[in-house]
Amino acid sequence: MKNYYYLFLLSLLFSFSSNAQKVFSADYENQADVKVYVVKYENQADLLVYKVEYENQVSENQGKWFFTKYVNQSKKKIYFVSYENQADLKIYFVKYENQAGWKNKSKMQLLF
Repeated sequence: MKNYYYLFLLSLLFSFSSNAQKVFSADYENQADVKVYVVKYENQADLLVYKVEYENQVSENQGKWFFTKYVNQSKKKIYFVSYENQADLKIYFVKYENQAGWKNKSKMQLLF
């Protein structure tokens, strides 16, 4: 019985760690998986993003991002572009966690 308990806890741990939307902000465009532009208004965005403080607060591809310090800790590498027409994805940073989410679901595959 004890072994099943440990097996359950282990599988639970791995399921949480694999669902994280962890991103790394690349220094150069050619290092990035996705080019991102931050829009001025919420209604212009494809994705509303909420920055979380801790890795365990995020969920997979739902707009809650944890910015990693090192590239090997991230799931996606992003690069912030200067112009909207250079971007693969337009985002808007929201103040509250419950505001995060996709506005243009056709772009979701960029972060899988």
